[in-house]
Amino acid sequence: MNRIIRTGALVSGGGTNLQAIINACYKKNIDAEIVFTGSDNPYAKGLKRAEKAGIDTFIVDYGTIIQEFKNNPGAFSLPDDFDIKEIMTKQRLIQKDADPDKIEFFLKSRVIAEKLLLDRILPYKIDLLILAGFMRTLTPYFIDKINEGSDHHKIMNIHPSLLPSFPGTDGYGDTFRYGCKIGGCTVHFIDYGEDSGPIIGQRAFVIEDDDTLETVKQKGLALEWQLYSECIQKFAHNFSHSILHNDESL
Repeated sequence: MNRIIRTGALVSGGGTNLQAIINACYKKNIDAEIVFTGSDNPYAKGLKRAEKAGIDTFIVDYGTIIQEFKNNPGAFSLPDDFDIKEIMTKQRLIQKDADPDKIEFFLKSRVIAEKLLLDRILPYKIDLLILAGFMRTLTPYFIDKINEGSDHHKIMNIHPSLLPSFPGTDGYGDTFRYGCKIGGCTVHFIDYGEDSGPIIGQRAFVIEDDDTLETVKQKGLALEWQLYSECIQKFAHNFSHSILHNDESL
């Protein structure tokens, strides 16, 4: 029997992928329980979906934090274990030759918000964190706090393209405008780059001549709702078997 993995979720918007996962958990199609849903957006509809399902919710308002840090950085304290040089060396979100001040502002402002996220997340002792339309990039500081070692990935994301093609925020739009005849979605683990982590699963669909950007998005979302749950179940299965193997070796 597989163990029920403790799963947390982060959302920024409507939370349709979150809802699909909630439904799959309720139907016991996946061996997972969502124990919290957090958001950077106080108005995210995904929070309402979680509340309706009886899931704990919380908000870390990134927009306000970033603006206040910009206006008065001296009013904020960075975490004691934050090492700007180490994070700059690890991060692959911003080109190394970019303005150092801009890189430093980005990393410091995000880490301040991430520390607040971690303060809410870590007490839940989750096995997996899923990003269900969470529109904030994560720094190495946050990633290292959630993962357990460089090869133990615990943060999962779904992306609207067939990676490694079309990383970034508009995967379906980029796919459609490029003229591709095949579109799709990808579930992958998060690493220090942009949509560059190990791929867990993919689904593809045909883009017909009469498709519009809207119909492409609809096709993609229908596959996302299936694929994400399948990949979470794959993680849960592997997680349970790794625990069983460790127990047997004692």
